[in-house]
Amino acid sequence: MSLLLAVAIVIGATAASVALLLLVRRRAPDDGYFTDGDRAAGVFGVLATGFSVLLGFIVFLAFANYDVSRSGAETEAVVVAQQFATAELLPAAATQELSGELVCYARSVVGQEWPAMEAGTAGDAINPWGVQLFQTLETVEPQTNAEQSAYDQWLEQTSTREQARSDRIHGAEGVIPTPLWIVLGFIAFVIFIFMLFFADPSERPHVQGLLIGSVVAVMVATLLVIKSLDTPYHDGIGAVQPIAMERTLNIAEQARAALGRNDAVPCDGAGVPTG
Repeated sequence: MSLLLAVAIVIGATAASVALLLLVRRRAPDDGYFTDGDRAAGVFGVLATGFSVLLGFIVFLAFANYDVSRSGAETEAVVVAQQFATAELLPAAATQELSGELVCYARSVVGQEWPAMEAGTAGDAINPWGVQLFQTLETVEPQTNAEQSAYDQWLEQTSTREQARSDRIHGAEGVIPTPLWIVLGFIAFVIFIFMLFFADPSERPHVQGLLIGSVVAVMVATLLVIKSLDTPYHDGIGAVQPIAMERTLNIAEQARAALGRNDAVPCDGAGVPTG
């Protein structure tokens, strides 16, 4: 969600709530519907407390999902860069293939997987270049101690990379269950209705508007923040971007050039195999 759309939603919801309160205010009795303001304030405090406690729990849950997704994406990029270096220590027959396939893996993450995560269609699909890397590694037969050490290191890095990818993909689905969204929306609606009963024609209109407008603006803004954290891959501000993988891709391509690898990698710029 873009920042402008979020601001428009907050302003629209606030304006609608103020207009509705002023409409209710026309028929409200003097001093409002509540004859005992202290008792009404106490009930409102209970509602607000329940909303705040649930809100705090959901914000923590959403931020944890956001942080795991971001950390997974960064770890995956770092491991891909490490595997590029490890590939140089493996037998020369496989080094060239592995380095090219790592470039394709990085390109597919940026060019294919990221748009799929933003669209919510990533699903459980595997990265085909991960499979190709494994198949290439099967052809490797380390001979020296250095090659055997690099081979073992590659396997460990592959495991770390797959775990990091799993963390990244998991965040695209969101972790807040539907019942929590329903309860959160229900409590917000109850608070909004309760606020309408504070309509009092004896008070100035702008004071009444500020009363409900501030509450609605805070609730709507908080719900939008939770939604943004729960779905960290989107087009708006604060989204997790493939910056780390793009940096790794640039480093890998520069390293290939420095090492004199002029052969074409087996994919296009988006990581799609070129046959």
